[in-house]
Amino acid sequence: MAESEAKSEPSLKDQGNEFFKSGNYLKAAALYTQAIKQDPSNPTLYSNRAAAFLHLVKLSKALVDAETTISLNPAWEKGYFRKGCVLEAMERYDDALAAFQIALQHNAKSSEVSKKIKRISLLAKDKKRAQEVENMRSNIDMAKHLDALKSELSEKYGAEECWKEIFSFVVETVETSVKSWHETSKVDARVHFLLDKEKTDTEKHAPVVNIDKAFESPHTHSSCVQFLREYAEESFSHAACAVAPKNIISYPQVWKGQGSRKWKHGQNDGFFVQFESPSSRKLWFVPSSTEKGQILCRDPVVLDISVHEVLPRLFK
Repeated sequence: MAESEAKSEPSLKDQGNEFFKSGNYLKAAALYTQAIKQDPSNPTLYSNRAAAFLHLVKLSKALVDAETTISLNPAWEKGYFRKGCVLEAMERYDDALAAFQIALQHNAKSSEVSKKIKRISLLAKDKKRAQEVENMRSNIDMAKHLDALKSELSEKYGAEECWKEIFSFVVETVETSVKSWHETSKVDARVHFLLDKEKTDTEKHAPVVNIDKAFESPHTHSSCVQFLREYAEESFSHAACAVAPKNIISYPQVWKGQGSRKWKHGQNDGFFVQFESPSSRKLWFVPSSTEKGQILCRDPVVLDISVHEVLPRLFK
């Protein structure tokens, strides 16, 4: 709250204080401005006007007045307090914290300042974590989580050009799915195929097949798998990646509490990614959670495909 003192220009300042107390910050600021013209070296007037500007969300002007208050009376904690409040409103939490700490040095008994320091420390921590979450959402790099697959492919395929193409295909599929999940909270149930650039008839075979109906019943599942096997063979695909959201399949419920089949991610939403090739099979679950109001995909978790496969083997 604005200070009232009975020193220079009491009528203008006191009137300003009354308007401030009643919530008329615009009128209060105008009166403080008149008082400053008559007494430009009075730090209290700048401090009061800074408080009024802060309520009016005129933050740049409020900060200038707070700085002027400090310059006129460097030993008065109120100038630093005003500055801290303005910086808090600007979400410049580290700078605000520094200002409040200086205020506390000048008045160690101020509970008001101590409370601000505790609050700003929490806000700064929350803001930092929110920035970290946003960085994790925007800087998606799945390759580093799929090193085991890279090693396996390099051993089985030998030719660098061949295994690198397959590895890039898997990484791109997972990253695209993660981006979709971050943006829409969902992924479509699909199988992505790595088509042969020379042999595949692209007019007959697209690189993506929808499988959203595959999990409606054992019959549709079986029919879908048979179709996918034929599709993989007829399209001369080198590999495939099935992506399926957890919420459309019943497996996680079936796996609960069944020894080695036990499902460990019951608290997480997310999706499966199953890699298929003639020589390799891999399965991951990408868990999802909400943090700082943002949907965030966690690191892929490797599952035992012999226990948790989403689809049976697609390649002969």
